[in-house]
Amino acid sequence: MAAVTPMAQHPVLVTGAAGFIGFALARLLLEGGRAVVGIDSINDYYDPALKEARLAVLRQFGSFIFHKLDLADRARTEALFRDEDFGPVVHLAAQAGVRYSLQNPHAYLDANLAGFLNVLEGCRHRRTAHLIFASSSSVYGSNTRLPFSVHDNVDHPISLYAATKKANELMAHAYSHLYGLPATGLRFFTVYGPWGRPDMAMFIFAKAIAEGRPIRLFNYGRMRRDFTYVDDVVEAVERVIARVPAKTDAPPGGELDPASGAAPWRIYNIGNNRTVEISRVVELLEHELGRKAKIELLPMQPGDVAETCADVDDLMRDVGFRPATPIEQGVRNFVAWYRDYRRQ
Repeated sequence: MAAVTPMAQHPVLVTGAAGFIGFALARLLLEGGRAVVGIDSINDYYDPALKEARLAVLRQFGSFIFHKLDLADRARTEALFRDEDFGPVVHLAAQAGVRYSLQNPHAYLDANLAGFLNVLEGCRHRRTAHLIFASSSSVYGSNTRLPFSVHDNVDHPISLYAATKKANELMAHAYSHLYGLPATGLRFFTVYGPWGRPDMAMFIFAKAIAEGRPIRLFNYGRMRRDFTYVDDVVEAVERVIARVPAKTDAPPGGELDPASGAAPWRIYNIGNNRTVEISRVVELLEHELGRKAKIELLPMQPGDVAETCADVDDLMRDVGFRPATPIEQGVRNFVAWYRDYRRQ
């Protein structure tokens, strides 16, 4: 049984605070009266203006402190953990994108491996009470049994991005085992919503439809995804922050579970537990934007999987919450934000 540790008096460190999920989490915490220390490198993987616009919202809160920092910079990251005041750490900074990892593999080495190692070292020396870190549904790779369960083996990633996220889970487990660092990994499933990333399908499709340009549907439009609304995601993360995993006895016979073990380390899926065909998302965007999409049907791309769906029973059992926003409502909210953002 995991223990709940009172950490409300300490600010939360959120890495990737100018990113999509990091921004949404930081805003939720700030609106709830929690102080936040935000970190981001504000790189140009996608338009930095969107990241700056998110930060402008967060800076309206007096309890928000921001540092521009590349976590792969070992000396500066060590200084941050040594000198700044914060309690739990939510590590969301990463180089994202499956397809981008095919063209720029070294970006994933720097951000997802070196950067995460520096965070782990900072947490170890600081004796951080709880590290929460972003993993991804991509770690399920070649798995075909649906819904994807955290209790399934995930040893067959099919992209470098997925491999780095699996590596993050293993690195965190090693630190939990060696140093007693409580760590919880979160496998996010196709997060979407207002302030979303321009490199993700929802934003790409909306922009193309609005501008009258064709959109490309891979696997001939038969891709299915577990779309998870961002507000649901960050509510789940907020609940996980307070649920600190505890060290337990080794299971009888030495049989270890892929999602938990004797070390104070746990893994959860953060998904909607239902799958939606990409063509249905296009239909909803067409309806909200009032325009028909021009569609190009293409074969499956390297590194992609045909379908994802999250088993969230463990999340529901341990934190009493499961994402549930219907795709219709989520798309409506996203398009309302998108229209407003384009007018700025």
